[in-house]
Amino acid sequence: MAVETVMLAPVFLLFLMFLVGAGRLVEAQGEVNGAARDSARAASVQRTMDTAETAAKSSAGQALKGSCQSHEVSLSGSEWTEGGQVRAEVSCEMDLGFLGFGATKRITGTSVVPLEQFRRVE
Repeated sequence: MAVETVMLAPVFLLFLMFLVGAGRLVEAQGEVNGAARDSARAASVQRTMDTAETAAKSSAGQALKGSCQSHEVSLSGSEWTEGGQVRAEVSCEMDLGFLGFGATKRITGTSVVPLEQFRRVE
C-alpha cells in the first residue's frame, strides 16, 4: 500500500498544479474581459479621442493592478462619430512562474460600447 502511495503522489500533485494553473488562467481571462469593458465604457463618455485613450488606459490600469506584468490598451477599430462605437482591446502579460514553469501567457479581451446618437464628439 505504501508503494502505491509513493508512486501516485507525484501524479496527484501534478494534477493539482494543473488545476490551479487552469483556474488562474480562467480567472485572468475574466479580469481582462472586465478591464476591456471598463476601458470601453470610460472612453465612451469622453468628448475627444485623446481624452478617451487616456481614460481607457487609466481604467485598465486600475482594473488590472497587480494581475499583470504589463498591459496594453488599444482603441483601434473605434468609430468616433455620433452614433458610432468604441472598441477597446486590452492585452495582458501574465506570469506563470508561480507554477514553476517560468513562462508568460498573453491574454486579450475585447469590448464594444456604442456612442450616443445625439452626443457631440470631436
